[in-house]
Amino acid sequence: MSPASSHALKHPPVTAPSEPAGAPSDFPELGVAIDRARRRGRGAQSNASGRYEAEARVAFDDGWQSLEELPPFKTTVAVDTSRKVITRNDSPDIGFDRSINPYRGCEHGCVYCFARPTHAYLGLSPGLDFESKLFVKPEAPALLEKELAAPGYEPRMIAIGTNTDPYQPIERERKIMRGILEVLERASHPVGIVTKSALVVRDIDILQRMAKRNLAKVAISVTSLDPKLARTMEPRASTPSKRLEALKQLSDAGIPTTVMVAPVIPALNDAEIERILDAAAHAGVKEASYVLLRLPLEVRDLFREWLMANYPDRYRHVFTLIRDMRGGRDYDAKWGERMKGTGPMAWTIGRRFEIACDRLGLNKRRSKLTTDHFARPKRNGDQLSLF
Repeated sequence: MSPASSHALKHPPVTAPSEPAGAPSDFPELGVAIDRARRRGRGAQSNASGRYEAEARVAFDDGWQSLEELPPFKTTVAVDTSRKVITRNDSPDIGFDRSINPYRGCEHGCVYCFARPTHAYLGLSPGLDFESKLFVKPEAPALLEKELAAPGYEPRMIAIGTNTDPYQPIERERKIMRGILEVLERASHPVGIVTKSALVVRDIDILQRMAKRNLAKVAISVTSLDPKLARTMEPRASTPSKRLEALKQLSDAGIPTTVMVAPVIPALNDAEIERILDAAAHAGVKEASYVLLRLPLEVRDLFREWLMANYPDRYRHVFTLIRDMRGGRDYDAKWGERMKGTGPMAWTIGRRFEIACDRLGLNKRRSKLTTDHFARPKRNGDQLSLF
Protein backbone atom coordinates (compact mmCIF):
# COMPACT_ATOMS: atom_id res chain seq x y z
CA MET A 1 0.00 0.00 0.00
CA SER A 2 1.30 3.48 -0.78
CA PRO A 3 2.35 5.73 2.14
CA ALA A 4 -0.78 7.81 1.66
CA SER A 5 -3.83 7.65 -0.52
CA SER A 6 -4.83 10.58 -2.69
CA HIS A 7 -7.68 11.93 -4.75
CA ALA A 8 -7.25 13.81 -8.02
CA LEU A 9 -9.49 16.85 -8.28
CA LYS A 10 -10.07 19.05 -11.30
CA HIS A 11 -9.35 22.24 -9.38
CA PRO A 12 -7.44 23.22 -6.21
CA PRO A 13 -9.83 22.47 -3.34
CA VAL A 14 -9.43 25.55 -1.15
CA THR A 15 -12.11 28.10 -2.00
CA ALA A 16 -12.63 31.36 -0.22
CA PRO A 17 -15.98 32.10 1.41
CA SER A 18 -17.77 35.06 -0.09
CA GLU A 19 -18.05 36.83 3.25
CA PRO A 20 -15.81 36.88 6.33
CA ALA A 21 -16.71 34.05 8.62
CA GLY A 22 -15.74 33.02 12.09
CA ALA A 23 -15.18 29.29 12.25
CA PRO A 24 -12.63 26.90 10.78
CA SER A 25 -15.46 24.84 9.28
CA ASP A 26 -15.89 27.59 6.69
CA PHE A 27 -12.76 26.31 4.95
CA PRO A 28 -13.46 23.24 2.77
CA GLU A 29 -9.80 22.15 2.87
CA LEU A 30 -10.47 18.49 1.99
CA GLY A 31 -7.08 17.37 3.23
CA VAL A 32 -5.07 20.28 1.83
CA ALA A 33 -4.02 21.48 5.28
CA ILE A 34 -0.73 19.88 6.31
CA ASP A 35 -0.17 18.42 9.75
CA ARG A 36 1.67 20.84 12.04
CA ALA A 37 4.54 18.43 12.69
CA ARG A 38 5.25 18.13 8.94
CA ARG A 39 5.35 21.90 8.40
CA ARG A 40 7.16 22.94 11.57
CA GLY A 41 9.00 26.21 11.04
CA ARG A 42 6.99 27.08 7.92
CA GLY A 43 4.54 29.90 7.30
CA ALA A 44 1.84 28.41 5.08
CA GLN A 45 -0.66 25.94 6.48
CA SER A 46 -1.29 24.07 3.22
CA ASN A 47 0.17 23.09 -0.13
CA ALA A 48 -2.67 23.31 -2.63
CA SER A 49 -1.79 22.93 -6.31
CA GLY A 50 -1.17 26.03 -8.39
CA ARG A 51 -3.87 27.62 -10.48
CA TYR A 52 -2.46 26.36 -13.79
CA GLU A 53 -2.59 22.67 -12.88
CA ALA A 54 -5.29 20.55 -14.55
CA GLU A 55 -5.60 18.42 -11.43
CA ALA A 56 -5.02 18.96 -7.73
CA ARG A 57 -3.92 15.97 -5.66
CA VAL A 58 -4.81 16.01 -1.98
CA ALA A 59 -3.81 13.46 0.64
CA PHE A 60 -6.48 11.89 2.81
CA ASP A 61 -6.41 9.30 5.55
CA ASP A 62 -8.04 6.07 4.37
CA GLY A 63 -8.34 4.69 7.89
CA TRP A 64 -4.88 3.13 8.07
CA GLN A 65 -3.26 6.25 9.58
CA SER A 66 -0.95 6.33 6.56
CA LEU A 67 -0.68 10.13 6.62
CA GLU A 68 1.38 9.83 9.79
CA GLU A 69 4.10 8.14 7.74
CA LEU A 70 4.66 11.15 5.46
CA PRO A 71 7.97 12.97 6.05
CA PRO A 72 8.23 16.62 7.10
CA PHE A 73 8.81 19.30 4.49
CA LYS A 74 12.52 19.84 3.90
CA THR A 75 14.13 22.61 1.91
CA THR A 76 15.37 21.48 -1.50
CA VAL A 77 17.37 23.57 -3.94
CA ALA A 78 17.42 23.29 -7.74
CA VAL A 79 19.28 25.30 -10.37
CA ASP A 80 17.46 27.96 -12.38
CA THR A 81 18.94 27.98 -15.88
CA SER A 82 17.58 31.35 -16.99
CA ARG A 83 19.66 32.98 -19.74
CA LYS A 84 19.02 36.52 -18.48
CA VAL A 85 18.99 37.92 -14.97
CA ILE A 86 17.61 41.47 -15.30
CA THR A 87 13.80 41.57 -15.26
CA ARG A 88 12.00 44.59 -16.72
CA ASN A 89 8.67 46.13 -15.72
CA ASP A 90 6.60 49.15 -16.70
CA SER A 91 4.48 49.45 -13.55
CA PRO A 92 3.63 53.14 -13.06
CA ASP A 93 3.45 53.04 -9.24
CA ILE A 94 6.90 51.70 -8.37
CA GLY A 95 10.17 53.58 -8.54
CA PHE A 96 12.22 51.22 -10.71
CA ASP A 97 11.96 49.64 -14.13
CA ARG A 98 14.37 46.72 -13.65
CA SER A 99 15.17 44.21 -10.95
CA ILE A 100 17.14 41.07 -10.16
CA ASN A 101 16.01 38.03 -8.18
CA PRO A 102 18.92 35.70 -7.35
CA TYR A 103 16.45 33.11 -6.03
CA ARG A 104 12.96 31.84 -6.85
CA GLY A 105 10.95 30.89 -3.80
CA CYS A 106 11.87 32.13 -0.34
CA GLU A 107 12.63 30.16 2.80
CA HIS A 108 11.63 33.05 5.06
CA GLY A 109 8.08 31.71 4.68
CA CYS A 110 6.26 35.03 5.16
CA VAL A 111 2.62 33.97 4.93
CA TYR A 112 1.51 37.23 3.30
CA CYS A 113 4.22 37.29 0.59
CA PHE A 114 2.75 38.61 -2.66
CA ALA A 115 5.43 36.68 -4.62
CA ARG A 116 3.97 33.30 -3.68
CA PRO A 117 1.74 33.03 -6.80
CA THR A 118 4.86 33.05 -9.01
CA HIS A 119 5.59 29.45 -7.97
CA ALA A 120 2.45 28.41 -9.87
CA TYR A 121 4.35 29.23 -13.10
CA LEU A 122 6.71 26.38 -12.19
CA GLY A 123 3.90 23.87 -11.63
CA LEU A 124 4.40 24.12 -7.86
CA SER A 125 2.26 25.27 -4.97
CA PRO A 126 2.35 28.88 -3.78
CA GLY A 127 1.92 27.34 -0.31
CA LEU A 128 4.57 25.18 1.31
CA ASP A 129 6.34 24.53 -2.00
CA PHE A 130 7.16 28.25 -2.29
CA GLU A 131 9.14 28.21 0.94
CA SER A 132 10.66 24.73 0.66
CA LYS A 133 11.37 24.19 -3.06
CA LEU A 134 13.88 26.87 -3.95
CA PHE A 135 15.64 27.70 -7.21
CA VAL A 136 19.02 29.42 -7.36
CA LYS A 137 20.71 31.29 -10.19
CA PRO A 138 24.40 30.46 -9.75
CA GLU A 139 25.28 32.15 -13.05
CA ALA A 140 23.56 35.40 -12.06
CA PRO A 141 26.78 37.46 -11.58
CA ALA A 142 28.19 36.35 -14.95
CA LEU A 143 24.87 36.91 -16.71
CA LEU A 144 24.58 40.36 -15.14
CA GLU A 145 28.05 41.36 -16.30
CA LYS A 146 27.17 40.24 -19.81
CA GLU A 147 23.94 42.25 -19.85
CA LEU A 148 25.64 45.37 -18.50
CA ALA A 149 28.28 45.06 -21.22
CA ALA A 150 25.70 45.03 -24.03
CA PRO A 151 26.19 48.05 -26.34
CA GLY A 152 22.59 49.21 -26.02
CA TYR A 153 22.34 48.95 -22.23
CA GLU A 154 21.31 52.20 -20.52
CA PRO A 155 21.98 52.27 -16.75
CA ARG A 156 19.24 52.95 -14.22
CA MET A 157 18.91 51.76 -10.64
CA ILE A 158 18.52 48.00 -10.32
CA ALA A 159 16.22 46.88 -7.50
CA ILE A 160 17.02 43.62 -5.72
CA GLY A 161 14.69 41.92 -3.24
CA THR A 162 11.42 43.23 -4.62
CA ASN A 163 10.09 39.71 -5.23
CA THR A 164 12.02 37.19 -3.13
CA ASP A 165 14.62 38.01 -0.49
CA PRO A 166 18.22 38.04 -1.80
CA TYR A 167 19.50 37.46 1.76
CA GLN A 168 17.35 34.46 2.64
CA PRO A 169 19.15 31.68 4.58
CA ILE A 170 20.71 29.86 1.60
CA GLU A 171 22.59 33.05 0.65
CA ARG A 172 25.00 32.30 3.51
CA GLU A 173 26.29 29.33 1.55
CA ARG A 174 25.60 30.35 -2.06
CA LYS A 175 26.82 33.99 -1.89
CA ILE A 176 25.10 34.80 -5.18
CA MET A 177 23.99 38.21 -3.93
CA ARG A 178 27.53 39.10 -2.96
CA GLY A 179 28.71 38.11 -6.42
CA ILE A 180 26.08 40.39 -7.96
CA LEU A 181 27.21 43.29 -5.78
CA GLU A 182 30.81 42.74 -6.84
CA VAL A 183 29.77 43.04 -10.49
CA LEU A 184 27.73 46.18 -9.82
CA GLU A 185 30.59 47.77 -7.88
CA ARG A 186 33.06 47.14 -10.72
CA ALA A 187 30.61 48.68 -13.17
CA SER A 188 29.75 51.56 -10.82
CA HIS A 189 26.09 50.72 -11.30
CA PRO A 190 23.44 51.94 -8.77
CA VAL A 191 21.48 49.37 -6.73
CA GLY A 192 18.61 49.49 -4.24
CA ILE A 193 18.16 46.50 -1.92
CA VAL A 194 15.08 45.36 0.02
CA THR A 195 15.41 42.62 2.64
CA LYS A 196 14.16 41.24 5.96
CA SER A 197 17.51 39.67 6.80
CA ALA A 198 20.33 40.87 9.02
CA LEU A 199 22.67 38.95 6.69
CA VAL A 200 22.88 42.13 4.61
CA VAL A 201 25.49 43.47 7.07
CA ARG A 202 27.90 40.83 5.72
CA ASP A 203 28.23 42.98 2.60
CA ILE A 204 28.75 46.31 4.37
CA ASP A 205 32.25 46.51 2.92
CA ILE A 206 30.96 46.62 -0.65
CA LEU A 207 27.87 48.67 0.14
CA GLN A 208 29.87 51.28 2.04
CA ARG A 209 32.26 51.82 -0.88
CA MET A 210 29.32 52.09 -3.27
CA ALA A 211 27.38 54.43 -0.97
CA LYS A 212 30.28 56.89 -0.91
CA ARG A 213 29.68 57.31 -4.64
CA ASN A 214 25.86 57.41 -4.35
CA LEU A 215 25.54 53.93 -5.82
CA ALA A 216 23.74 51.96 -3.08
CA LYS A 217 20.90 52.13 -0.58
CA VAL A 218 19.21 49.50 1.59
CA ALA A 219 15.64 49.13 2.86
CA ILE A 220 14.80 46.67 5.62
CA SER A 221 11.21 45.61 6.28
CA VAL A 222 10.16 45.62 9.94
CA THR A 223 6.65 44.22 10.17
CA SER A 224 6.33 44.02 13.94
CA LEU A 225 8.38 44.56 17.10
CA ASP A 226 6.56 41.65 18.75
CA PRO A 227 8.90 38.63 18.41
CA LYS A 228 6.02 36.15 18.70
CA LEU A 229 3.92 37.78 15.97
CA ALA A 230 6.98 38.21 13.74
CA ARG A 231 7.99 34.57 14.14
CA THR A 232 4.45 33.40 13.40
CA MET A 233 4.14 35.55 10.26
CA GLU A 234 7.76 35.32 9.08
CA PRO A 235 9.08 32.07 10.60
CA ARG A 236 12.59 32.05 9.13
CA ALA A 237 13.29 35.76 8.75
CA SER A 238 15.56 37.69 11.13
CA THR A 239 14.03 38.74 14.44
CA PRO A 240 12.86 42.36 14.79
CA SER A 241 15.78 43.22 17.08
CA LYS A 242 18.32 41.88 14.57
CA ARG A 243 16.72 43.89 11.78
CA LEU A 244 16.93 47.07 13.83
CA GLU A 245 20.55 46.32 14.67
CA ALA A 246 21.25 45.80 10.97
CA LEU A 247 19.70 49.19 10.21
CA LYS A 248 21.98 50.76 12.83
CA GLN A 249 25.11 49.12 11.42
CA LEU A 250 24.24 50.16 7.89
CA SER A 251 23.47 53.73 8.97
CA ASP A 252 26.67 53.98 11.01
CA ALA A 253 28.59 52.88 7.91
CA GLY A 254 27.13 55.79 5.94
CA ILE A 255 24.83 53.65 3.80
CA PRO A 256 21.42 55.29 3.11
CA THR A 257 18.81 53.20 4.89
CA THR A 258 15.02 52.99 4.82
CA VAL A 259 12.69 51.23 7.21
CA MET A 260 9.68 49.69 5.51
CA VAL A 261 6.60 49.11 7.66
CA ALA A 262 5.37 46.42 5.35
CA PRO A 263 2.87 45.05 5.17
CA VAL A 264 0.50 46.94 7.40
CA ILE A 265 -2.24 44.49 8.43
CA PRO A 266 -5.31 46.10 10.03
CA ALA A 267 -6.19 44.82 13.52
CA LEU A 268 -2.95 42.80 13.60
CA ASN A 269 0.10 45.07 13.40
CA ASP A 270 -1.23 48.50 12.40
CA ALA A 271 -1.06 49.68 16.03
CA GLU A 272 2.74 49.34 15.84
CA ILE A 273 3.38 51.87 13.06
CA GLU A 274 4.58 54.63 15.38
CA ARG A 275 6.66 52.29 17.54
CA ILE A 276 8.44 50.78 14.53
CA LEU A 277 9.24 54.21 13.10
CA ASP A 278 10.47 55.43 16.49
CA ALA A 279 12.77 52.41 16.90
CA ALA A 280 14.13 52.81 13.38
CA ALA A 281 14.78 56.53 13.84
CA HIS A 282 16.78 55.74 17.00
CA ALA A 283 18.80 53.29 14.88
CA GLY A 284 19.81 56.15 12.60
CA VAL A 285 17.34 55.62 9.75
CA LYS A 286 16.45 58.74 7.77
CA GLU A 287 13.78 57.42 5.42
CA ALA A 288 10.62 55.35 5.83
CA SER A 289 7.80 53.87 3.77
CA TYR A 290 4.83 51.56 4.25
CA VAL A 291 2.73 49.18 2.16
CA LEU A 292 -0.75 47.92 2.92
CA LEU A 293 -1.32 44.15 2.98
CA ARG A 294 -1.80 42.75 -0.52
CA LEU A 295 -3.69 39.50 -1.13
CA PRO A 296 -3.41 38.62 -4.84
CA LEU A 297 -4.48 35.22 -6.18
CA GLU A 298 -3.52 32.28 -3.90
CA VAL A 299 -2.15 34.59 -1.18
CA ARG A 300 -5.71 35.39 -0.12
CA ASP A 301 -6.55 31.80 0.82
CA LEU A 302 -3.16 31.14 2.39
CA PHE A 303 -3.57 34.20 4.58
CA ARG A 304 -7.12 33.17 5.53
CA GLU A 305 -5.90 29.74 6.63
CA TRP A 306 -3.03 31.24 8.60
CA LEU A 307 -5.28 33.79 10.32
CA MET A 308 -7.83 31.16 11.31
CA ALA A 309 -5.07 28.89 12.63
CA ASN A 310 -3.28 31.55 14.69
CA TYR A 311 -5.72 34.41 15.38
CA PRO A 312 -9.26 33.03 14.87
CA ASP A 313 -10.76 35.69 17.15
CA ARG A 314 -9.53 38.44 14.80
CA TYR A 315 -10.43 36.82 11.50
CA ARG A 316 -13.78 38.54 10.94
CA HIS A 317 -12.48 41.96 12.02
CA VAL A 318 -9.29 41.79 9.92
CA PHE A 319 -11.12 40.91 6.71
CA THR A 320 -13.84 43.47 7.30
CA LEU A 321 -11.18 46.19 7.54
CA ILE A 322 -9.28 44.84 4.54
CA ARG A 323 -12.43 45.05 2.43
CA ASP A 324 -13.12 48.55 3.72
CA MET A 325 -9.74 49.56 2.26
CA ARG A 326 -10.10 47.59 -1.00
CA GLY A 327 -13.43 48.83 -2.31
CA GLY A 328 -15.36 45.93 -0.78
CA ARG A 329 -13.01 43.26 -2.16
CA ASP A 330 -10.23 41.21 -0.62
CA TYR A 331 -7.78 42.81 -3.04
CA ASP A 332 -7.76 45.52 -5.68
CA ALA A 333 -4.73 45.60 -8.00
CA LYS A 334 -5.50 49.03 -9.45
CA TRP A 335 -2.40 51.10 -10.20
CA GLY A 336 -1.83 53.83 -7.64
CA GLU A 337 -4.11 52.20 -5.06
CA ARG A 338 -2.78 48.66 -4.59
CA MET A 339 0.01 49.76 -2.22
CA LYS A 340 -2.01 52.11 0.02
CA GLY A 341 -5.69 51.23 -0.38
CA THR A 342 -8.65 53.61 -0.29
CA GLY A 343 -11.31 54.73 2.16
CA PRO A 344 -11.30 56.18 5.70
CA MET A 345 -9.23 53.41 7.30
CA ALA A 346 -6.55 53.59 4.61
CA TRP A 347 -6.47 57.38 4.94
CA THR A 348 -6.08 57.09 8.72
CA ILE A 349 -3.14 54.69 8.39
CA GLY A 350 -1.48 57.01 5.87
CA ARG A 351 -2.01 60.08 8.04
CA ARG A 352 -0.65 58.34 11.14
CA PHE A 353 2.43 57.35 9.16
CA GLU A 354 2.96 60.91 7.90
CA ILE A 355 2.55 62.47 11.36
CA ALA A 356 4.99 60.02 12.91
CA CYS A 357 7.56 60.66 10.16
CA ASP A 358 7.23 64.42 10.62
CA ARG A 359 7.70 64.09 14.38
CA LEU A 360 10.81 61.94 13.95
CA GLY A 361 12.31 63.95 11.11
CA LEU A 362 12.06 61.11 8.63
CA ASN A 363 11.84 61.62 4.85
CA LYS A 364 13.11 65.19 5.06
CA ARG A 365 15.52 64.33 2.29
CA ARG A 366 15.43 61.41 -0.11
CA SER A 367 18.68 59.71 -1.09
CA LYS A 368 19.23 59.70 -4.83
CA LEU A 369 21.49 57.31 -6.64
CA THR A 370 23.51 58.27 -9.69
CA THR A 371 24.41 56.65 -12.99
CA ASP A 372 27.20 59.16 -13.69
CA HIS A 373 29.94 56.72 -12.75
CA PHE A 374 28.75 53.82 -14.88
CA ALA A 375 31.59 51.98 -16.64
CA ARG A 376 30.38 49.39 -19.13
CA PRO A 377 32.14 46.06 -18.48
CA LYS A 378 34.52 44.93 -21.19
CA ARG A 379 33.28 42.05 -23.32
CA ASN A 380 35.55 39.27 -24.53
CA GLY A 381 37.17 40.43 -27.74
CA ASP A 382 36.70 44.15 -27.08
CA GLN A 383 39.67 46.24 -28.19
CA LEU A 384 41.37 48.17 -25.41
CA SER A 385 41.35 51.96 -25.65
CA LEU A 386 44.61 53.63 -26.68
CA PHE A 387 43.98 56.58 -24.37
